[in-house]
Amino acid sequence: MKDTIITMTPKESQRHKIITELINNKINGPCAAQKLNLSVRQAKRLKARVIKEGVKGIVHKNRGKTSNRKLPDKQYKKITRIIERNYHDFTPAFTMEKLEKLHRITLSYGTVRNIMIAEHLYTPKTRKTNKGYHAQRPRKDHYGQLQQFDGSYHDWFEGRCTDKRLEDEQCLLLAVDDAKGEITHATLGKNESIEAVFLFWSDYIRELGKPGDIYLDKYSTYKINHKNATDNKDLLTQFQRAMQELDITIISAHSPQAKGRVERMNGTLQDRLVKEPRLQKINTVKEANLFIKNIFIPQFNKRFSIVPRKQGNVHRILSIQEKERLDHILCIKHQRIVRNDFIVQYKNRYLQLDEIQPATVYKKDTVMVEEHRDGVLFIVKKQHSLTFIELNEKPHKEISLQLSAITVRKSQYIPPANHPWKKFQFSKKRVQN
Repeated sequence: MKDTIITMTPKESQRHKIITELINNKINGPCAAQKLNLSVRQAKRLKARVIKEGVKGIVHKNRGKTSNRKLPDKQYKKITRIIERNYHDFTPAFTMEKLEKLHRITLSYGTVRNIMIAEHLYTPKTRKTNKGYHAQRPRKDHYGQLQQFDGSYHDWFEGRCTDKRLEDEQCLLLAVDDAKGEITHATLGKNESIEAVFLFWSDYIRELGKPGDIYLDKYSTYKINHKNATDNKDLLTQFQRAMQELDITIISAHSPQAKGRVERMNGTLQDRLVKEPRLQKINTVKEANLFIKNIFIPQFNKRFSIVPRKQGNVHRILSIQEKERLDHILCIKHQRIVRNDFIVQYKNRYLQLDEIQPATVYKKDTVMVEEHRDGVLFIVKKQHSLTFIELNEKPHKEISLQLSAITVRKSQYIPPANHPWKKFQFSKKRVQN
């Protein structure tokens, strides 16, 4: 008769040693139960099983048996083929959702995860043991009270982008509500430029209203050094000025961990928002932005958003005056001095003010030059837009004009013949003798 080889775990081997000591009366029942971390009754059961079956009595009875919950081989192979063909680089949770939604296969997260690990389609992440301590900041109470804002550079199209200007990497501008943890607005573009950020918040504010606070990076060195970043050094100053005009508070984060919710959201989107356009065969930024707004964000928020602690939307709706002035707020503004020849110089462009203006302008006056997102320039003084023409070439020499100021045109009104002033007659003063 051949000897049977029984494989035991270290825990089972230790149990066998303790039960053997109990059988040999080296220790008593309570002592064995304490060492085994079992009740005295269970220790006695193990003793009786070992006496009857030997070493096999220690091994779990279900070892080697097929689980009642095991998938049939045919179904297992079918699921494996679907995952390998379509979702080989998806996470188990994302794969589980797609199997249920697109293939009508309902499986638990653990089952999908085990299949992907067994087929070498997923490698579990190792947990870091030396993580620094970061206390969690409580969420805000109301929807719209705080928006976490960030830009994420990534190859969102996996090299499929047909726009040559955006072949390598694109920038996703993202706003996440702190109370609900949902995406409130997101757009893809070339970079995190002033124009892109102003357009982002213009669309946001017109649709949802003004949030209470905006949480963003104080120091964004990695963005300034990015090859797509062109004007980030001037971005924060212009953005702070615009938000101050809109009465929106800017909160600066001193580290990425401080605004961890939007940072973690970027990590999630770099997985999901990369693979969704691939499945939809989306290859352009325009198509991607339509997909993000109309399909992705509603589905994502339905899946992941939470209920805020207090009900109510604290976004502030724009007034009529604010709607009219919004484009004049979310634009690039720089102060300039009016020269002696009433020329305003801006970025190597020479703007000659007209002689007739809606407001009086003196030499050496300070005016504000507004550069809108479409490239149109405005020269503003005391909320009046001054009229001007752009010179084709640089003036040869600054000339001091005889005019001390340019202002509104004087009225040349001539009263009619029947005007009361013309009816008045001066009489000679009577001289009394």
